[in-house]
Amino acid sequence: MESVSAMREVSGSGREQIDATARTAAAGKHAGGRRPGETRTRAAILSAARVCFAERGFDGTSLRRIAETAGVDQSLVHHFYGTKESLFLQALARPGKIEEAITAAARGERDGIGERMVRAHLSVWDDVSSRPALMTMVRSAAIHRAAAARLRETATGILARALSGVITGDDAMLRTSMVATQLIGLAMMRYVALLEPLASADTETVVRYYGRALQAIMEE
Repeated sequence: MESVSAMREVSGSGREQIDATARTAAAGKHAGGRRPGETRTRAAILSAARVCFAERGFDGTSLRRIAETAGVDQSLVHHFYGTKESLFLQALARPGKIEEAITAAARGERDGIGERMVRAHLSVWDDVSSRPALMTMVRSAAIHRAAAARLRETATGILARALSGVITGDDAMLRTSMVATQLIGLAMMRYVALLEPLASADTETVVRYYGRALQAIMEE
């Protein structure tokens, strides 16, 4: 039950961090609704937005819900971020860890690179600080152009740079996009759709089976 348990842990940890930030900021709240701890308040709103967008996507999330989750007045959401669109774009900021993990996994011997790539991909999704932004991007890509563009850059841009010395030939970009499709599909079904028994499978089992598929694409 590793992945499902991690999913609950991410959700709980994200909300606990929001609550702690909101409580700290609330201690200094002015009567007029403005808070002296602007950095803390902005952080609480952005964290809440990532949790809400990750859970419900762009269309299913309102600024009112984000404000309630962050424990702030809705006017403060408008004050710091303006529109839902601008807040969403901030929430889409890609975790730096994903490029670091994928780049590191691509180094070394060609043998076993498929398993290393899958393990690195899962490690970022299992990270409580990274998953909300990734969930936001994947959930919203089908209906929001900015999310789709960010997903394409994450899927092919990062992989293309990391695998430039591994996947070569006239069809290099095609095969790179196939690797991306494998990884995104895995994340979608394991973490978003919670398809069983994939969602509860232990990491090394997933790495073993999925690594073979990626290895075959990269070695073609």
